[in-house]
Amino acid sequence: MSIKITEECINCGACEPECPNNAIYEGGVEWAIADGTSVKGAFTTSEGTVIDANERFSPVSVDVYYIVPNKCTECQGFHEEPQCAAVCPVDCCVPDEMYKETVEELMAKKDRLHV
Repeated sequence: MSIKITEECINCGACEPECPNNAIYEGGVEWAIADGTSVKGAFTTSEGTVIDANERFSPVSVDVYYIVPNKCTECQGFHEEPQCAAVCPVDCCVPDEMYKETVEELMAKKDRLHV
């Protein structure tokens, strides 16, 4: 499943540079699938929606850092554990129960993000 950042976030920013998928954004910042990935053109989200990889979307959170579920792979294929959780000083990077995915699904997402 994807990782989420809880409201306990202290906005230290330690997590953002650790994400190999550029799935973590500062609160209030718009995001795009293309940010930090090799995706160009059409991208199919986990929900089956086709979007333009360069399309900008509203922030998931405006107050604290946030993780885009369609870009989070729990660091599968890169590291043995989610790096955001490993570096978080207040343990606010936790599994997101709304986005349950198998290791195979996470690896497939990784492959789609890093063509």
